[in-house]
Amino acid sequence: MNLVTGNKTYVPALIALLAFSVSLPGTGTAQDDIERAVENAQRSWLDHDMAALVSGSDTVRLRIPGIAPSASLRPGQAARLLEQYVRPTQELSFQVSSLRELSDDHVYAEMVRVYVVKGTDQQREETVLLGFRKIGGRWSLREVRVTP
Repeated sequence: MNLVTGNKTYVPALIALLAFSVSLPGTGTAQDDIERAVENAQRSWLDHDMAALVSGSDTVRLRIPGIAPSASLRPGQAARLLEQYVRPTQELSFQVSSLRELSDDHVYAEMVRVYVVKGTDQQREETVLLGFRKIGGRWSLREVRVTP
């Protein structure tokens, strides 16, 4: 008996659908890996843990308001600048809007950030693009671009 519907007739269809989806291109571990990397980045941003956000990266490019566009920075430098950027804020949400695959090893996650500046109640929203590269079989953050 199907635990979701309580109806035995859906079980064969569900099994067939699962078998089909496993064989679809882009639905295997590569997709799972990038989704996991994006989820980790999302959690790190919400926690304002910028060291965790850039951990595993060799360099990170930043384009954030109030800071001149950067060449590639070491993770420690990038984390400090990102911490300065988010310190006066309280996150309300940081949600994935879309994932864009530019190549097999280059993906952008478009995030919608909703936050308030501490001491106020006015909600603000901005788009944050997180650029990921797959190097040595592992996805790492390579770029953070914020647009109001």
